[in-house]
Amino acid sequence: MHPSSLNPTRITIAVLVLAFPMAALADLSQTTTLPATTAVNLDTGATASSGGDILWNGSTIAPQGKARAANVGNFGASSFDTLEKALFAPFSVIASSAPIAASVLVVGDIFVVFTNGANTSKVLVTAKSGGSITLRFVTFITPVPTGPTITNILNNSSRIPAGLPNSGIAPSSLFVILGTGLADPGAAVLQSSEGQGLQTTLNGASITVTVNGTTTHPALYYTSPTQLGAVLPAGTPVGTGTITVAHNGTTSNAFTIQVVVSAPGISTYNGSGIATDAVTGALLNYTSSGVPGQIIILWGTGLGADPADSDTTYTTTPHAINVSLVIYIGGVQANIVYAGASIYPGVDVIGLTIPDSVPNGCWVSLAALSGSVLSNVVTLPINKGGGACIDFQTGLNGNQITPSGGQTLRTGLVSLVQTNSATRAVTNSANAAFEKYTGIYAQNNSVSPGGCIVNDLTPATIGGITGLDVGTITLTGPNGLSVTLASQLGIKGAFFANLAAGGIPSSGGTFTFKGSGGADVGSFTSTITLANPLLTWTNQSAAATVNRNQGLTVTWTGGNPGTYVFITGTSTVPGSSSATSVGITAGYTCLARVDDGQFTVPSYILSALPAGSGGTGLQNDVYLPLSASGLDIGLALGDVSFTTASAYK
Repeated sequence: MHPSSLNPTRITIAVLVLAFPMAALADLSQTTTLPATTAVNLDTGATASSGGDILWNGSTIAPQGKARAANVGNFGASSFDTLEKALFAPFSVIASSAPIAASVLVVGDIFVVFTNGANTSKVLVTAKSGGSITLRFVTFITPVPTGPTITNILNNSSRIPAGLPNSGIAPSSLFVILGTGLADPGAAVLQSSEGQGLQTTLNGASITVTVNGTTTHPALYYTSPTQLGAVLPAGTPVGTGTITVAHNGTTSNAFTIQVVVSAPGISTYNGSGIATDAVTGALLNYTSSGVPGQIIILWGTGLGADPADSDTTYTTTPHAINVSLVIYIGGVQANIVYAGASIYPGVDVIGLTIPDSVPNGCWVSLAALSGSVLSNVVTLPINKGGGACIDFQTGLNGNQITPSGGQTLRTGLVSLVQTNSATRAVTNSANAAFEKYTGIYAQNNSVSPGGCIVNDLTPATIGGITGLDVGTITLTGPNGLSVTLASQLGIKGAFFANLAAGGIPSSGGTFTFKGSGGADVGSFTSTITLANPLLTWTNQSAAATVNRNQGLTVTWTGGNPGTYVFITGTSTVPGSSSATSVGITAGYTCLARVDDGQFTVPSYILSALPAGSGGTGLQNDVYLPLSASGLDIGLALGDVSFTTASAYK
């Protein structure tokens, strides 16, 4: 299979799947102590007895004016430094003018405020005593551009942030420049590489890259004031250099670019990797899964320099790229039949056969390893019988994940949660969430059994969320357990209850959720049985120090037979205390069968994490269906988890 035989229109999908994130700088960083009845303007740092964005009344924090707030959780100062603006975007859906309760405003708590000045401010509680509270906050303010400004450079397909072990831009790759004032106003229009081909100046914008004394000028696929899409020329040397954008005679700041031999990126669409049938060109999706033995084409960029083909012009005879490449699907190595250029500049394709022994699921992991550099890890829907995929953990199928009836999904979840932390006592709680999602809901960080992914920290596209009226929810269980779940932070459809010590005994038991029914959701009864004994992590000490060049094996006993175990990990390198310096964080998620008793996280997955500090977790999830009128999907969940601190070397 050679890419020149493919329909040229199909590659347009891969090129057009481009996010347009807003670039911003953290312009204001400040620590302020507020006595009771004191307000603070988070855009300026000024305090007063009224006005501002938030008011401390001695016990709660209340948003002022048009400001809205949402509590994020008690994650501490080390996490605060790593949180970038984009990570707070999902909280805009639930942010409100309601005060933040005193019970959550403890040292280490983080909340987000969307200010009266239309900016985003992250806030950390650093002290609280005698009626006063001390807050450290960083307000992300988009500067008024006086010329082109570069704020980030990313591989077009992988979007892996600079500083991570698998970041960087390879020659002959599609990459994006983010910033402000980069080009003339107007919507981005994809340029054709046929005829005269891509141009190095478009809508007043041009790019200059200088590495090791060599200067190149990437050709542009499209422009907008906040994002440029271009092809890094094949002749760009490997090494650390600078990149600038000129717009109508004004040159931007010089931004660092790391040019590497190979840094593969796989394009994604609606949460899955973009893969097409090699013969028909049909796109794999949740209702049309890949099958073992099928030859598929992956779309992406970043395999490496392609001097045999043009950086600017369409070709009918693309060439393979000399790259050491391995593909794993669900942890099984696949046979690669072609890896190289497509008919379009900067766009790579990989032809491969889905292995016969690959696991089935809606989120079967796929990872490309070029030498020691890991791509972004994507997922594919795979089903031995074809058609709609099946998620064996939840029992949902592809038709439920992407309902044909429209873009509205009414969901209900009740959950029983036990958390075993190395630094805190065992905690038990119950939760419920009944919500209606409107618009596209892209799955984020899901994985099928037997596989691992490197977590995508880009906020999921969730459209709008509306709480559903379900009435009251009660929980009964062993040892006389009987509670009514309370409204969570006043959010419609969200409920929570802390359970006493021993509320979820180590011997498990049967727990019953009951909903009285409301205006949107009918009454229900859902029972969860946790096996005796509950899951126990038997080699927790093995995760204290994680060698990223070796696999990490975790072992366990107990848990519900036939269910699954998540293995997770994160590593962080903190940023400095300056407002414009952020930390680097990466994590992974694997899914194993509880009956296996052990799982090894592959070294190629761990290689994508930075050398730093973080944690490792083990979690047994028990899913059962929940049936109620007014719901498209209903689930009951029992969750037993363990966490421990880890140093990643």
